[in-house]
Amino acid sequence: MRPPLLRRVALATALASGTPLAAQEAPAPAPEALAVTASSELRQRAEALGAAIAGSIPYDRYFAPSFRAAIPEAAFRQVRDQLTGGLGKPTRLEALVARTPHVADFRLGFERGTAVGQIVVDPAAPHLVTGLRITGSEPREAPEASVQAVVDAIRALPGATGFALARLEDGGPVHLVAHDSATPLAIGSTFKLVILAELVRATAAGERGWDDTVALDGSPLPGGGYTGRPAGTHVSLRELATQMISVSDNSATDILLRALGRDRVEAMLPVIGIRDARGRNTPFLGTLEAFKLKGVEGGALGQRWEAADIDGRRALLDGAVAQAPVSTIPASLFQDRKPIRIATIEWFASADDLLRVMDWLRRNTEGPAGADARAVLSRNPGIAPANAARWDWVGYKGGSEPGVVNMTLLMRARSGGWVAMAASWNNPQAAIDEARFIALINKAAALSAP
Repeated sequence: MRPPLLRRVALATALASGTPLAAQEAPAPAPEALAVTASSELRQRAEALGAAIAGSIPYDRYFAPSFRAAIPEAAFRQVRDQLTGGLGKPTRLEALVARTPHVADFRLGFERGTAVGQIVVDPAAPHLVTGLRITGSEPREAPEASVQAVVDAIRALPGATGFALARLEDGGPVHLVAHDSATPLAIGSTFKLVILAELVRATAAGERGWDDTVALDGSPLPGGGYTGRPAGTHVSLRELATQMISVSDNSATDILLRALGRDRVEAMLPVIGIRDARGRNTPFLGTLEAFKLKGVEGGALGQRWEAADIDGRRALLDGAVAQAPVSTIPASLFQDRKPIRIATIEWFASADDLLRVMDWLRRNTEGPAGADARAVLSRNPGIAPANAARWDWVGYKGGSEPGVVNMTLLMRARSGGWVAMAASWNNPQAAIDEARFIALINKAAALSAP
């Protein structure tokens, strides 16, 4: 799940897809035959990037007006907080490779990992930054030497955890290693796999087409790429699904949920293997609804949700929740990194449930007809490129909010065999160490490759 109004890119996503902070595209690299040296202005700004990310340099004294117009400071802070929340404080510039005297690729060290990207400075004084793109981030490699050691480390984390690694066979998933894998936990944006599954079912049945379009109707949306688009804009189901899965776009998610129908998405829960289908997952929430339940009136709507049965919750969604303006969600929601009602207002699945979900997606996307869905699922592999390269194909969805993180993977070995892995960590008492968790799942993905 992501905070309202502002697009927030999860650290797990950033491992494989660029965080869109660029306000100016860089020119093409210079020919290799020509030596390129970074200007002193470029090097100075790159050396100060860590301080800019840490917030010790005023935004308007580091970034040019053109950048600030494209990327408001509040949006920059969201990405900055996500990076530092997972990787710790910036430490030093580790590498700078010039493309032109005023454009360079960089590698920036953090306490618990690194980030890579590209920086562009204005050739004219005062040489402010006109472009910045974070193209990837990686936590420090976990020291564990076996999958079992990874599982033991996950078991030792504070709060509740679940993990399962399984070989996918004709009869279903067969555990290779597991820890508390049958207990449902909050999974954050991994719930979006259920919406994808309904789209896969509907397209396979001929009820929908990947290139069918949805006309935006002006309904309120959470933060994302479609929030500011005018009513009447047409967007394809393919584009919405791709954005929902690859960068966890909340606005795309809520549009797709409405287009496919909440009732149909709920009907898919038991079909794809989520055992607690009629419990905490019904009614099946959209992201904006969840934000309202957690944030409006200090959580008063959430209290009503917790006290209601399924019919009462549906009435609440159709009434008070739908009527609450987006502006009533506090801008500070999630800013303090304290978990909010993660045991009651979330989406829930066990590690075993998620193995079954990925197995259903695997079986229902075989052959040419499934190419569209697999392209969506594999757009962001969720793990570091070196670890993904150990596999022939990787599909992924993860999710997080304060106190919650999940990573779920579907992987095909070069030999053709399939493996699925799902891991969750919930801590209602404190924010979790996402970088540590991501490092552990990366290590498990690397170690489990044949």
